[in-house]
Amino acid sequence: MKTFIADIIPKIQRYSQKLDDLTKLTNQHWVSLGDINQTKRVFIFRANNQLLISDNGIVEKGNWEYLGNQSLLLETKAESYLLKHGFFDENVIALKLDSTDSYAFFVNETRYHGELNNIGDVLRFLENKYLKNNSGFNGLGSDRKGSFNENTKYGYSITRQSEEYDIAWGNYTEHLIEFLDGRKGFVYKGGNSGKFFYMDLTHGRQYRDNFEQAVLGLHHYLRKQINP
Repeated sequence: MKTFIADIIPKIQRYSQKLDDLTKLTNQHWVSLGDINQTKRVFIFRANNQLLISDNGIVEKGNWEYLGNQSLLLETKAESYLLKHGFFDENVIALKLDSTDSYAFFVNETRYHGELNNIGDVLRFLENKYLKNNSGFNGLGSDRKGSFNENTKYGYSITRQSEEYDIAWGNYTEHLIEFLDGRKGFVYKGGNSGKFFYMDLTHGRQYRDNFEQAVLGLHHYLRKQINP
């Protein structure tokens, strides 16, 4: 299992999901990044703790176990690995080989055939999603609160941020916004245009100059839907 030194992982760990949420880990097809140039090696963590490793369709069976304390034990015919949580989202897993400073990277197969097929692409993806994008929100991350106007009581939280793809829209970033008054909605950022917008069911995309204005526009729209 090839591993990589990745200084970005400690910087984005606060955005990571917990490894003990096993429903997000199991029954997905995770492509081992270090093996892509030689073979397509896919790891499938089954709910019964069986580990399937497919090398270009030839399957080896092993075992895996969640040990607690954000640690995984992987057992194959050749070797066993103790791996610690580094970073985990719906696209990428970075697992730190115990007692080292290097990480094994796995990419969800739904993204493998797109932009994430080498370590450089993965690191750029993580930087753009969790560092550069968030720096544009006045330091607001998915676990922080903000307000779009000092004179309004309608503050908000960004409770989820994800990279998405749609045939009509192409690549885009989706932000789930939860307002303090209980309303919820989405603000989007176009992958190619870089513009922020929200969706009006009658008039379509409503573009704004920046993220804060899109959030404010979304809130006004949601208020009108409930109180026309």
